[in-house]
Amino acid sequence: MERLIVKGGERLRGEIDVHGAKNSSLPILAATLLCGGETVLHNCPKLSDVDAAIKILLYLGCDVKRYEDTVIINSDSINSSEIPESLMHEMRSSIVFLGAIISRMNKAKLSFPGGCELGPRPIDLHISSLKKLGVTINEEYGTLDCEAKSGLVGTKINLSFPSVGATENIMLASVMAKGETIILNAAQEPEIIDLANYLISRGAKIKDAGKSTVIIEGVSELKSTEYRVMPDRIVATTYISAVSITGGDVLIKDVNPDDLESVIPVFEQAGSKLKVYKDSIFVSGPSIIRPVKNIRTMPYPGFPTDAQAPIMAMLTLSSGTSVFVENIFESRYKHAGELVRMGADIKVEGKVAIVQGVEKLYGASVEATDLRGGAALCIAALAANGETKINNIGHIDRGYESIEQALGRLGAKIVRE
Repeated sequence: MERLIVKGGERLRGEIDVHGAKNSSLPILAATLLCGGETVLHNCPKLSDVDAAIKILLYLGCDVKRYEDTVIINSDSINSSEIPESLMHEMRSSIVFLGAIISRMNKAKLSFPGGCELGPRPIDLHISSLKKLGVTINEEYGTLDCEAKSGLVGTKINLSFPSVGATENIMLASVMAKGETIILNAAQEPEIIDLANYLISRGAKIKDAGKSTVIIEGVSELKSTEYRVMPDRIVATTYISAVSITGGDVLIKDVNPDDLESVIPVFEQAGSKLKVYKDSIFVSGPSIIRPVKNIRTMPYPGFPTDAQAPIMAMLTLSSGTSVFVENIFESRYKHAGELVRMGADIKVEGKVAIVQGVEKLYGASVEATDLRGGAALCIAALAANGETKINNIGHIDRGYESIEQALGRLGAKIVRE
């Protein structure tokens, strides 16, 4: 089992590039199944979740080749509509393959997905939405057996919650359906726009992706394309947190500042100085981290739930009290207990976490409980006195490309063993 060993106390300095977005790459990889042809996908990050998605594509019969951050997928030879349980359990977002497979094959069979345990993440919105598009779904013993005997037919779907995954599945299922599909209360995340732009580059007809109402007119075929994945806004947020907690000076490149509009004010309140350019941000960490009174996670364009853990780690060393309210996932504070092992003062009650800043953090042996919680431990370890050993780092590898190399290039003393 691999772990990270971090010796804290080094200010981060230099330049760092943000890799492609995990939460954009995965639905785009699923979308390559929709029609035969080739996709050349650039800026596709080297992550274990992406590896899991590629395994699914290979299992279904696609031809897939990777050259550094470029992945070439040809789906002409797809010959299966089933995903085995072992592959589904490798990542939570594997459910996004459901809409794409049904669109291509008019049937699909797969089990419930795996991934981080962040509390209930029901897929009932996915199921109910696909049923409205004409899919018959039998759910038995943890397996979804789906069929659209007469093909998929466009309709109006009103989501009770702006679920990112459900919005993606509807988009994938409807781009080649008969007629028009209207998604009401759709998710508005930048990754939704990126998926839409990829599909449009193949000939799909999608209007107003990134708004609350999305209109999709089904087409009969899609063409081959070449596309570049957007930068990962959560990775960018993680790097800003790391620079801020160490009082460093770093230019973060290959980033879209517009995607960070909900988190930039939080860093500024904490005392970090950010100079925002067209596709980069220069960050100067504060000498004293100020507390942030109220951070509430919300669907986009609100504060992202994925940014909560990295920013909480930064605020453990603030000069006062910060309050977090987690409105998206029930079990998103598992990292708090591990930060407490390092000397943090955090009290959790239901949706609320109260972080009282302390003067120092101390190295300890800790466990990465999930993807973003693992990143939070890396951030805390960078500023802690002594050595921190972070175990169970498979979670971190799901969303960060060789995080020890990235931070190491900025002067962090961090190694994988």
